Amino acid sequence: MSEYTFDDVTVVMGTFNEAAAIGTVLDDIERVTSGRASVVCVDSSSDRTPEIAREKGARVIEQEPQGYGVAVERALRAADRPIVVTTDCDDTYPMERLPDFLAAINGGADVVSGDRLSRGAETMPRFNQFGNHLFAAVASLLVGRRIRDTTTGMRAYRKSVIEDIEWTENTGLSAELLLRPLCRGYDVREIDIDYRERAGETTLDPISGGAEIAGSILRVGVQERLR
Repeated sequence: MSEYTFDDVTVVMGTFNEAAAIGTVLDDIERVTSGRASVVCVDSSSDRTPEIAREKGARVIEQEPQGYGVAVERALRAADRPIVVTTDCDDTYPMERLPDFLAAINGGADVVSGDRLSRGAETMPRFNQFGNHLFAAVASLLVGRRIRDTTTGMRAYRKSVIEDIEWTENTGLSAELLLRPLCRGYDVREIDIDYRERAGETTLDPISGGAEIAGSILRVGVQERLR
């Protein structure tokens, strides 16, 4: 079989009031992929995010705010190409690494996960760094394999993986999208990436959001061990 190219890639994201960054993210995707990748945004914004995304050529699906996971899962399901890349819309993730994610897929990976923590993630608040290291440690114990970054938003998937698994989490979907494929024997690889300071304000409360993510990791880990 011939290798995948950016003509086979859809980049997806959930967007919520990211007018400060969405244009830059979409420009970066356009530049790195030479305009060959398609982009899907599932949007619940009250600012100009959807208008900017459409102006930049993205397909925008508008829906009422229902949380991170609902938006991202709908975006994943809406992707119409065999390789799906998730990212956040706050300009924290390095779109220039998209060729490396695609190369890993072409090398046999089913899921390629961007590890922010191994390089220090110095722009991430200290509390968030601590929480993400803790999440990774707990997840590693549950699945019996070293995981370095459980909640990264930048990953590449074969679409078949997305279609083969029933996804159940909302705030913790990012962890679930890694743990279930790992537990089911898919070829999951992590690659180090840089993590930039976000543009705009975050809408995730680190305490309540962290608790929900921790609960998701425990639920998914236990469910997969009992399958």
